[in-house]
Amino acid sequence: MSSPPARTFLVTGANTGIGKATAQGLAATGQRVILAGRSVEATTAAMELIHLATGNDNLEHLPLDLADLDSVRRAVHALHETGTPIDVLIANAGVAGQRGRTAQGFELAFGVNHLGHFALVTGVLDLVLAGTSPRVVVVSSDSHYQAKGLPEDRLRRATRSVTGLPEYARSKLANVLFAQELARRVPASDLGVHALDPGVIASDIWRRVPEPVRSLMTRKMATTTEGAQTSLWCATSDDLLGESGGYYADCAPKEPSAVATPELAEWLWRKSETWVA
Repeated sequence: MSSPPARTFLVTGANTGIGKATAQGLAATGQRVILAGRSVEATTAAMELIHLATGNDNLEHLPLDLADLDSVRRAVHALHETGTPIDVLIANAGVAGQRGRTAQGFELAFGVNHLGHFALVTGVLDLVLAGTSPRVVVVSSDSHYQAKGLPEDRLRRATRSVTGLPEYARSKLANVLFAQELARRVPASDLGVHALDPGVIASDIWRRVPEPVRSLMTRKMATTTEGAQTSLWCATSDDLLGESGGYYADCAPKEPSAVATPELAEWLWRKSETWVA
């Protein structure tokens, strides 16, 4: 009996950390994986390692800088040029503990973790909907429970806190809200949308947190391979067929923050549409 044809998975931030572990897990099952990331050198190196580990060379690099909406638009255009359906898009990339602004002036964590992904997902949603059993998987964090809301003035200026962690929490709340609102706008029969907490993982996302704080933070964290398990489950498990809009941790449903209301999600969607236009 012949094996089923490879499906196409797009993973952002796939050259390191949880994204790389997710890409390798997918490649190990024979899937076609598009690794989206800024660095050609780093992504090429990641693809070589994944190929060595899995024997799968059906790997591609998509240039993508989520901190620059012009880069996101170029990536969307490149994907439409091929016209290939994207069966599963995993919005994994993120920054934490960094301070600054994006190219368009948004707070760095919010701009990268939410707004760049919003522009990417909505920009290629037609390609995703053309896929087989299509899904959008959004990697959030339990840090989203710490956010009390999304004050617009904090989203549209440089990082204010010293650690960048309050801003990170708000960006992760935005991830949950985005997944919920997308699920409300597209029927579950057409698209599965799943947000998740990968756990507390010692990944490169913390690389800009100053020492010795970084070492104290990461010494008891789980590995990136462990952190990729819920992403892989949300992307591939038959348990989620017909489901959409849920939040998951440890490959099981979990109740998101009470702050993640339909009203806030609808507000964020409308604002995001304006900001990326």
